[in-house]
Amino acid sequence: MKQEQLLADAILEQVGGERNITSLSYCMTRLRLTLENPEHVHREELESMTGVMGVVEQSGQLQIILGPKTVTRVAEILSQKTGIPAGEVQDYKAAVQDKNQTPFKLFLRKLANIFIPLIPAIVAGGMIMGLTNVIVYSFDVSDKNQWVVMLSAISKVIFTYLAVFVGIHTAREFGGTPALGGVAGGLIILPDISEITLFGESLLPGRGGLIGALLAAWFISVVERSVRQFVPSVIDIIVTPTVSVLITGFATYILFQPVGGFVSDLITGGLTALLETGGAVGGIVSGAVMAGTFLPLVMTGLHQGLTPIHMQLLDQTGLDPLWPILGMAGAGQVGAAIAVYIKTKNQTLRNVIKGGLPVGILGIGEPLIFGVTLPLGRPFITACLGAAVGGAFQGALGIATVAIGVSGLPAALLIAPGQVLLYLTGVLIAYGAGFLFTYLFGFNREIDQGYGNQTTTSFKPNPSS
Repeated sequence: MKQEQLLADAILEQVGGERNITSLSYCMTRLRLTLENPEHVHREELESMTGVMGVVEQSGQLQIILGPKTVTRVAEILSQKTGIPAGEVQDYKAAVQDKNQTPFKLFLRKLANIFIPLIPAIVAGGMIMGLTNVIVYSFDVSDKNQWVVMLSAISKVIFTYLAVFVGIHTAREFGGTPALGGVAGGLIILPDISEITLFGESLLPGRGGLIGALLAAWFISVVERSVRQFVPSVIDIIVTPTVSVLITGFATYILFQPVGGFVSDLITGGLTALLETGGAVGGIVSGAVMAGTFLPLVMTGLHQGLTPIHMQLLDQTGLDPLWPILGMAGAGQVGAAIAVYIKTKNQTLRNVIKGGLPVGILGIGEPLIFGVTLPLGRPFITACLGAAVGGAFQGALGIATVAIGVSGLPAALLIAPGQVLLYLTGVLIAYGAGFLFTYLFGFNREIDQGYGNQTTTSFKPNPSS
C-alpha cells in the first residue's frame, strides 16, 4: 500500500473517523478539515506521526501540514473515503465562528482566503515573466521578437485581469454572487472609463488597484443581499443583479476608486519611504526588521494577506522591493535546518529535514517551520535572526522583483535585471547567518533529545520514500 494511503488512514483514525469530517480542502502544504466534533481529535498522536509536519487550529479548522504533493494525494484519498469533494479553501463561515479571532486577524484571514486560490496563477505568471526577462536580457533577444511578445502576453494575463479575479473571490468570501464580484472588480480596470470626467478630473483605468476592487466587490455583495430582501423571488434574477451593479458602479467611480487610490498611494509611499529613508542604513534596519519578523506571520498563514501590497507596489512603481526582503525568512530557516542536520543525532529529525530542505530551498517554508525549527524552539529564533541578516542585505542594496511568484532560489527569475547576482548573494548570506546562529547558539544536546518524545502511533512510514 502506498505511503500516502497509510498516512491518510492514520489521519482519519486520529481525527475521529469519516463521519466526523464535514468539509475537506487543501492548499499548497496544508490539509484543511472542518470537524463535527473537534474534541474527538487525538492531537498529540496526530502531531507525532512521521509525515505530519505540524498541526494548527485556525478559523474553526484543523489544518495538518503535510508538504507539497503529499497533501494533494492525501486529500484525494480522504475525498474518496468520505465522499466529500476536496476543493478550494473556503474559510468564511469557519472564520466568523472562531471566537479567538481579533478583528485585525480576521481581516487578514479574509484577505488570505481571497488570494490563496489565486496563488497558482500568480506564480505561473510571475515565473513566465521572469523567464521572458532572462531571454531578453541574457541572450540579447529583441523584445519585438514574436516569441518574446507571445511569452509576455501569456505572463500578463493574470496581472492584467487580477482585479476581476479578486472581485470574484471577494464576493464569494462575503456571501455574494462571484460573477457580480467579478463585474465590480472589472469596473476598476475598464479602459472606457478614461472618457468619464468627474469633479473636473478624468477617471484613470486601474486607479485604486486591488484595494478599489476589494472595496467594490465587498460593496456589491452587501448591496445584493440587501436588495434581495425586498425583491419578489419571481423577478429576483432580473432586478437584484441589475440594481446591484448600477448602485455599485456609481459608488465605485464616485467613492471606491478615489479612496482605493488614496490608500494605495499611502501604502506604496510609506513602504518606499521606509526602505529609502536614511539611505543604506535605513534599508538595513527596515530590511532586518521585516525579514526577521516574517516567519511568525508565515506560521499563522496570514502572510497571504500581504499580496495586495505586493501587487500595489508593482502596479505603481513596476518594482517590488518587499518581496526579496521577506523571502529571506525562508533562507534563514534553510540555514538553520542545515545546522540542525549536522549536529543532531536523532535519525527521525534528520529524515524530516531531508524531506523539508528541498522544498525550503524552492521557497516553500512550512515543512521546515512545523517539522523542524518551531518544534525545537530555539532554532526558530535563530532562523529569524539569519533572515534578518539577509533582509538587511537586500534592503540596503534596494533589490527588487518585477513580479511576484515564488521565493527561494527560483525567485532569481523575478529579480530586476542587473540585480540577480546580488539577490543570490543575499540568499547565501541568509543561509550562512541562519546556519551560524543555529550552530553556535540555537541547538544543543538537550534540545536534540527532546525532539520526538511525544506520544507515538503505530504509523511510521519513511518520509523520504
